[in-house]
Amino acid sequence: MSGLLIPSSVNGGLSAVPARTPLRSLSADPGLVFGAVLVGVVLLAALSAPLIAALTGHGPTDQFPDDTLDDAGLPITGGNGFLLGADGSGRDVFIRTLYGARISLGIGIPATTIAMLLGVAVGLAGGYFGGRIDAALSELTNIALAFPFLVTALSVVTLNRGTAGTTLVDPIIVVIGIIALFSWTYFARLVRNSVIEIKAKPFVLAAIGAGSSHTRVIVTEILPNIAPTVIIYWAVQLPTNIVAEASLSYLGVGIKAPTPSWGTMIANAQDSALYQVQPLMLIAPAVGLFVTVLGCNVLSTRLRSRFDPSSAR
Repeated sequence: MSGLLIPSSVNGGLSAVPARTPLRSLSADPGLVFGAVLVGVVLLAALSAPLIAALTGHGPTDQFPDDTLDDAGLPITGGNGFLLGADGSGRDVFIRTLYGARISLGIGIPATTIAMLLGVAVGLAGGYFGGRIDAALSELTNIALAFPFLVTALSVVTLNRGTAGTTLVDPIIVVIGIIALFSWTYFARLVRNSVIEIKAKPFVLAAIGAGSSHTRVIVTEILPNIAPTVIIYWAVQLPTNIVAEASLSYLGVGIKAPTPSWGTMIANAQDSALYQVQPLMLIAPAVGLFVTVLGCNVLSTRLRSRFDPSSAR
């Protein structure tokens, strides 16, 4: 058994104390475990959605009015094989909520990753080379920050409309692009400030003095040192982008019905006012969004407090 040897008060010798492994150390953090469990539940829901839909025979856009609407045309709140009841069109709320997790993660993860890659590239170039390059990229960042999010989203969606109400580009791709467009600036500023600090360190100056190329210095000396901070900030930015997607869909400029986005489901429940007789139409997507954002926020906060030295306070 591996561990630490400490003096024993019993026989004056040395006794072995089991070493605390990194995994055990992480599992001892209740907040970290709680956040990981919530995120795991959301991931499981998103991955299992097609399987559960196949088992129940209820697709996310399939309508079952004969089984889910009463004589007055109002949706049921449960029963007849519909765990959370149905919406006003006879669609399974439970299945649509599961698919809503797929939409949120399917947009939030790539949008945040694209923003991270773009922001890291801009921040690295500006922070490392400085001078006019840094001034130009900083000005570009400021210009991007000056654009209003909602107005720009509305403009892009309007430009994406074709004839007869069709769209020129898949709305999912458009939403990913809009969110990434407004997220990269935060990564750029974070990376720029970190690079300016790190490039003054002795090990970077030694690499430059030894004749290493700019590419080698950036790849071998700077990137490994900023990677943990960037990855943690990726986790911090992810729930913000998930809320941004839900907000755009709620306002009608994101994912369009009948695609089951949590934002569109909440908007549909409120517009039809059917949540008064079928409250799960509103509660299910709202809880899904809340659990996702809460889990990501708790997990990213605990990871940042443990691995980001700048947040040690």
